[in-house]
Amino acid sequence: MEVLIADDESDLLDQYKFTLEAKGHNVITCKDGEQCLKVYVIESEQHNGNDSTTPFDAVILDYQMPQKNGIEVAKEILAINPHQRIIFASGYIQETFLDSIKQLGQITEIMQKPFSLQALVDTIEDKEIYAQLEKLNVDVAAIKELNPSHAQIKAYFDVLCRLQKGRTF
Repeated sequence: MEVLIADDESDLLDQYKFTLEAKGHNVITCKDGEQCLKVYVIESEQHNGNDSTTPFDAVILDYQMPQKNGIEVAKEILAINPHQRIIFASGYIQETFLDSIKQLGQITEIMQKPFSLQALVDTIEDKEIYAQLEKLNVDVAAIKELNPSHAQIKAYFDVLCRLQKGRTF
């Protein structure tokens, strides 16, 4: 799998890259949101002639980064390719979850920091999560326009927890 990871913690980036590459994945890492977006744009342009729809099988974004935060980067990536799988790595799961609905108009995968390296591998390799979220996001688009209640948001959060099989939060 092709994976793009952006995190401002160099030690974590090195661990993620080493672990995923040991499992046979190709990994590009970035130390901030701006660099991540530049890499994504370049890879998208080079990827346009290929059959698959996205340049990366997954993009993992730290929620809090310098230059551009994870939500800002995700918004720009999804403007380029609305079918890109985005996974947030965050210590602020409720805030990240709400922002993904309100600012991105969809639910994205979230891994609560700190998480195990095996949880990272399992999440990346589990494509079924993203397929289920695509179905769920059809409902989110309709509910977003109605200004979702706390109960509706909680229900979606519970669904996300079940889809991720309790791996990361």
